[in-house]
Amino acid sequence: MRSAKIERKTAETAITVDLNLDGTGLYDNRTGVGFFDHMLDQLARHALIDMKIRAEGDLHIDDHHTVEDVGIALGQALSTALGDKTGINRYGECRLPMDDAQVACALDLSGRPFLVWNIDMPTAKIGTFDTELVREFFQAFSTHGGITLHLDALHGFNSHHIAEAAFKAVARALRVAVETDPRKSDAIPSTKGAL
Repeated sequence: MRSAKIERKTAETAITVDLNLDGTGLYDNRTGVGFFDHMLDQLARHALIDMKIRAEGDLHIDDHHTVEDVGIALGQALSTALGDKTGINRYGECRLPMDDAQVACALDLSGRPFLVWNIDMPTAKIGTFDTELVREFFQAFSTHGGITLHLDALHGFNSHHIAEAAFKAVARALRVAVETDPRKSDAIPSTKGAL
């Protein structure tokens, strides 16, 4: 079972992430940030990764520390659950439409974190949620998960749809990347012999 449990505690947040890469997309996420929970649920469901997240943060200041630190812990959990990455597909991609929005994601579980972000949000807020935090989450997730992550918005005028399409596109690409390659299930997917 490729699973991990990460606990992260700072002066700003206390976070626990339970992750099972070989799940069915079950989720139970409670961060205190409603829109963010909705996005994390989408990530789990569409990646077919079981995910349980608990977060307590300094929400009286704003949502920033909570969202960023969940990204850190989730990235660490993904990296731990993948182990040495033997047998995985490694790469994944998805172009995901959601009403007016279309977001393209390409990712590589290379161990070399890099985020390319070509997404502009038309509004500063989705309800009470700061739209700039979508990028902050993916920056933390890619850095601590060792993911080369490219996200490009091709269309869109509704910030909710753009953000949700981004999470779902990452989920669908991640689903492919973490799955076992039946033709090379005993090998690390790199000519270097390590990732």
